[in-house]
Amino acid sequence: MLVIGIAGGTGSGKTTVVNKIKEILSPGEVAIIPQDAYYKDNSHLPLEERLELNFDHPDSLDFHLLVSHIKELRQGRAVKQPIYSYLTCSRAKETIPVAPAKVIIIEGILIFSCTELRQCMDIKVFVDADADDRLSRVICRDIMERGRSVEKVLHRYDAVVKPMHLQFIEPTKRYADIIVPQGGHNRVAIDILLASIEKYLHSENGEWITDN
Repeated sequence: MLVIGIAGGTGSGKTTVVNKIKEILSPGEVAIIPQDAYYKDNSHLPLEERLELNFDHPDSLDFHLLVSHIKELRQGRAVKQPIYSYLTCSRAKETIPVAPAKVIIIEGILIFSCTELRQCMDIKVFVDADADDRLSRVICRDIMERGRSVEKVLHRYDAVVKPMHLQFIEPTKRYADIIVPQGGHNRVAIDILLASIEKYLHSENGEWITDN
């Protein structure tokens, strides 16, 4: 099993990189584990407080559950992935079954901030992008998917997203094995990553092949 961590700022193009990896794999060969499914359940708080939660801080995540799920998958056991709603800021009662696969992709802005989770990864990828490009993607996403106004998005970006990125996300770039500049538009960097994955999958015993 190959576990790949794909981190980067909000709106950096992580999903594009994930989709490129999925294109070279058969459906049963890859399982996606999104960080966003592992936010702590805040259903005990009033809705007004939940809507003001800082989702860009490491403390907002249930890393203990996420790490345990990765370890279970490595042992060949299926897990029940939580379903988290940004609209209600709480977990649903339902879960999503995730079966072990040849390639496990963990994707999210804060996944490199947890030492134990990093230690579960075979390849760590940081998707980098210009701050203006990230902001434009955040505006489009939050309006279309999360029902926020432009004013609300810009206020949250200045008050939360930008300072949290500088404090908790940007510094984790140093843990990356591969950095993808220009986000999902950097075809050369993505091709290098894809070649590494294909090399692993085509090895006889699912281990890294060296040129020696």
